[in-house]
Amino acid sequence: MPDFRVMYNRQRKWIFYLLSIYVLGWGFTSYQTIFLGLILGTCFGFLNLWLLVRKTEDFDKKVSRGKKVRSLGSLSRMAVGGIAALIALRYPEYFNVMGLVIGLMTSYIVIMIDYFYHALHVHK
Repeated sequence: MPDFRVMYNRQRKWIFYLLSIYVLGWGFTSYQTIFLGLILGTCFGFLNLWLLVRKTEDFDKKVSRGKKVRSLGSLSRMAVGGIAALIALRYPEYFNVMGLVIGLMTSYIVIMIDYFYHALHVHK
């Protein structure tokens, strides 16, 4: 299994942990719109992470075969973020836009924390 697939599996686990915390926050606090925004953003952010891993695998295969690679799919990931923003703006009574933005960035924050943790503790 390639290194980025192992990293993706670790990051997926942590994102699911965060999602479970967000669901508990939605269920047991009075900040339901904030937590729904976090949940929506994190789900769409996780979709973006999955798209990135899939495109990276495709990129790796094509480069190793000597083929030309077009892109890593930035436009499709931006479109996913746009769809999430449209949902939150269409239903502001349910979703907090700042929670959505933080949720969209959650996967990138998890990637950075995972990288620094493994760079400092595992690769000594």
